[in-house]
Amino acid sequence: MAIGLLRWTTELVEQMPHVEGERYEIIQGELFVTTAPHLRHQIACSRIVTRLNVWSEPLDLGVALGAPGLVYADDEAVIPDVVWVSKTRLSEISGADGKLHDSPELIVEVLSPGKANEERDREKKLELFSRHNLAEYWIVEWETMVIEVYRQGDDGLQLVQTLGVGDTVTSPLLPGFSCLVERMFKL
Repeated sequence: MAIGLLRWTTELVEQMPHVEGERYEIIQGELFVTTAPHLRHQIACSRIVTRLNVWSEPLDLGVALGAPGLVYADDEAVIPDVVWVSKTRLSEISGADGKLHDSPELIVEVLSPGKANEERDREKKLELFSRHNLAEYWIVEWETMVIEVYRQGDDGLQLVQTLGVGDTVTSPLLPGFSCLVERMFKL
């Protein structure tokens, strides 16, 4: 749900009383508050982080992280469900505050039910990540076991693939990574 004020900043959010289990994100000065996600959402996030790290760790290429803080500006701070960032990029974009301060190579958002949640991930965050030159963005639907893959093009992030059960997700950003889509959702 978006909460309207003139322009939200990270400083204003830090002054608010925080409710356990709520996530606060700011996109172009607009505050979005979401509650703790569904268990299946969390399982999908955990599986994606695990699969990416199982691939990445032996190669010492980078790391997949669940729900890191990503601060582009004082009025643009989000908490993606999953990111994968190379070792080189991690050293460039990590701040002393323990947050990322520019786009990693890959961001994954697992959709939560509800029109406002879907609009935030499919529209607001897609536009935000496009403006900040994110290389690849996955929108994951745990209810239907579908992954939409967006890659940076001339006009920002563009949908390049929609994958479902029986398909294999790969990426030119992740050399040698492949995973059956249904394994991302396995209970």
